Amino acid sequence: MGDDIWAGLADKFADEAYASVKGYVRTYVLHQQLLEHLPPPPARVLDVGGGAGHQSFPLAEAGYEVTLLDSSPAMLDKARQRLERRPAAARQRVTLLQADGEQAEAAVDGRRFAAVLCHGVLGYLAQPGPLVSQLCRCAAAGGIVSIMTGNAHAAAVRPALERRWDDALASFDARTEIGVLGVPGRADTVEELSELVRTQGVEPVRWYGVWLFVDWLEFSGATLDPGDAAQVAATAAVELEASRRDPYRQLSRVFHLVGRKDPGLTD
Repeated sequence: MGDDIWAGLADKFADEAYASVKGYVRTYVLHQQLLEHLPPPPARVLDVGGGAGHQSFPLAEAGYEVTLLDSSPAMLDKARQRLERRPAAARQRVTLLQADGEQAEAAVDGRRFAAVLCHGVLGYLAQPGPLVSQLCRCAAAGGIVSIMTGNAHAAAVRPALERRWDDALASFDARTEIGVLGVPGRADTVEELSELVRTQGVEPVRWYGVWLFVDWLEFSGATLDPGDAAQVAATAAVELEASRRDPYRQLSRVFHLVGRKDPGLTD
């Protein structure tokens, strides 16, 4: 697994990024989108690259049996700290595993899951194929695969809003950038990722946007107060609606693809 690149970023990522309005919007919008496809609890969920558990711990509280797999010891330490603050019943439904996502099937001893999540991970890999193959293999027949990653079709928006015009012009054909955490990232397209999961026996069901207006506001210099509950709720409601509609979802900085594994497919 090599060096833990998140060792110096875990606190910033878990305690700052997710505490922002953007962080709340990401969690809320993805959660609502997932609920449209997840089977009822106590179905088993595997969260590959689940970090500090911001997406999967609410599922555990809702009654799902969650396995959070992450390659970063630092992120798993944050997950343990956050898990300690959850209700006892939810804690008992969570298993934490340290492993590389590209070895997920072996790490879970070949178990299959009703839902396999992988949010915000593909962009850190030079090639998405090996990880996507593992995600699809870990899904049970008829189970869902949920992937969130950077939207290559909207790559020019961020530098343009920051008035970095040369970078914006180059971004129309680029796939990589330095993200807000200072870590290099790579973007995908809905079309390419859809075709990739199809080769693994998973049929795309629906795709959504995740960040739109909150992203534009941030890069335009506007501030959103995470302590203003009414503002945060209103922001999340608008983002959720935009995530389901064209042309808005096409302009979102990241997208969320949900697919379903062929019910007749067996290993």
